[in-house]
Amino acid sequence: MTIRVLLADDQNLVRAAFAMLVESARDMEVVGQAATGREAVELARSTRADLVVMDIRMPDLDGIEATRVIAADESLAGVRVLVLTTYDTDEHIVEALRAGASGFLVKDTRPAELLDAIRTVAAGEALLSPGPTARLIARFLSTPSAAASATGGPEGLSEREREVLTLVARGLNNTEVAGALGLSPLTAKTHVSRIMGKLGARDRAQLVIVAYESGLVAPGTAR
Repeated sequence: MTIRVLLADDQNLVRAAFAMLVESARDMEVVGQAATGREAVELARSTRADLVVMDIRMPDLDGIEATRVIAADESLAGVRVLVLTTYDTDEHIVEALRAGASGFLVKDTRPAELLDAIRTVAAGEALLSPGPTARLIARFLSTPSAAASATGGPEGLSEREREVLTLVARGLNNTEVAGALGLSPLTAKTHVSRIMGKLGARDRAQLVIVAYESGLVAPGTAR
């Protein structure tokens, strides 16, 4: 199945480069390009894209607000948002995840990793850049200005579920969680789904927020 991708970035050269990369993949096609957040919302509605690659900093409705509008629109329930950010300067990652983004990557990600990220998010998985970017989430969540999470806490989880949540918060996918805990990938996926149900989380991105805000994962412990 071909993944229909909408590109949203206010820089023409960046959009053109991303468009060439996406079109080079046999399982993807670019169905629209937006230079502003408002344009991204309008094109998401008109093109019925599967996924929006969204820059955070754009004029006339930034990427966070555009993501929030898309996530709140029931008619766009199947549209996923993958946010691109600059690690050194962008301090809006957590807000983007709370707004409904299914994941984020830093802009200097290698081309092959960006294509893999598009496939991952389009398939319904949340994706977070591991390592430095996961630590960046932790830093922002530990500041006084960080807003409270809309989900519940991990107190009602079993010990195994807390282990799974910890690994998810550190950026591991289902296969990696399974390997770390000696489980089958299907069992790991079932645990993640059950945790999401118990916490009222929309996706794995919200699970990460819960894990950090509850103290289950401490800043600096991400892989």
